[in-house]
Amino acid sequence: MSNEEKLTKVGINWYPGHMAKTKRLIKENLNLIDLVYEVIDARMPYSSKIKDIDEYLKDKPRIMVMTKADLCDYEQTKKWKKYYENKGYKVVMVNLMNNNNLSVLLQATENLMLEQVAKRQNKGMVTRKTRVLVVGIPNVGKSTLINRLVGKKVSNVGNKPGVTKQLNWIRINNQLELLDSPGILWPKLDEEIVALNLASLTAIKEEILPIDEVVLYILKTLYKYYPQKLKERYNIDVVSDDNFEQVLEIIGQKRGCIIKGGLVDYDKVYSVIMNDIKDGSVKEITFDRYEYE
Repeated sequence: MSNEEKLTKVGINWYPGHMAKTKRLIKENLNLIDLVYEVIDARMPYSSKIKDIDEYLKDKPRIMVMTKADLCDYEQTKKWKKYYENKGYKVVMVNLMNNNNLSVLLQATENLMLEQVAKRQNKGMVTRKTRVLVVGIPNVGKSTLINRLVGKKVSNVGNKPGVTKQLNWIRINNQLELLDSPGILWPKLDEEIVALNLASLTAIKEEILPIDEVVLYILKTLYKYYPQKLKERYNIDVVSDDNFEQVLEIIGQKRGCIIKGGLVDYDKVYSVIMNDIKDGSVKEITFDRYEYE
């Protein structure tokens, strides 16, 4: 099966009905929204940006929130940050593990709302809470961001796509309330690298693309851009299509993925590699390269 055929198959199967429903609900509630937090993963600043988001957010003021800043290759992601800033975005990078830069995000929110607050006051209207829509692809850290802002667990958090199922209003403080939304994607997936990045960082369900191809892509990406991490984590020097089976054998032996008879369990090896990326055991990596955009 060619890459084009694979992507065509993905395009048919990967856009669940609840995502279309979420977009419809966002459009219906847009008049209640003052500001949007567009959440993207700092490890894939291009791939994790919703491609058709402008169609339904219109001209609402927006802050791009790059989550998982502690897991990205900062120098590479910084290029993307500048790229988006040059397009007019206000971009804030946050580390959700230690709440780093949440105060910067809140200050940026307040700054963006100054003009709107002044307009309301000039019209003699009562000052009310700022209403912020939180939107992004699955598993990008929206719920964790909300929980950090509110200071307690109010939104379901799971290390798999599709945990949040509906729109939920959440009060942060006397000045701010958030509208949490389920992770959404775009209907047509027609860029192979984007599809592989999304699968590698578990933004789409693992069964969408063949896991062996995703794992090979992860290892080849590490080999190309982060060979030292590949060596340190897996004791691998080279990864190619030709030596993939040998690489899996080495990793399987090193990580104890062994079944009866001393054979390597490839499925366990796949899980180990996917989990290493998912839980941040392999970090300071950015899959989207600025040059590719």
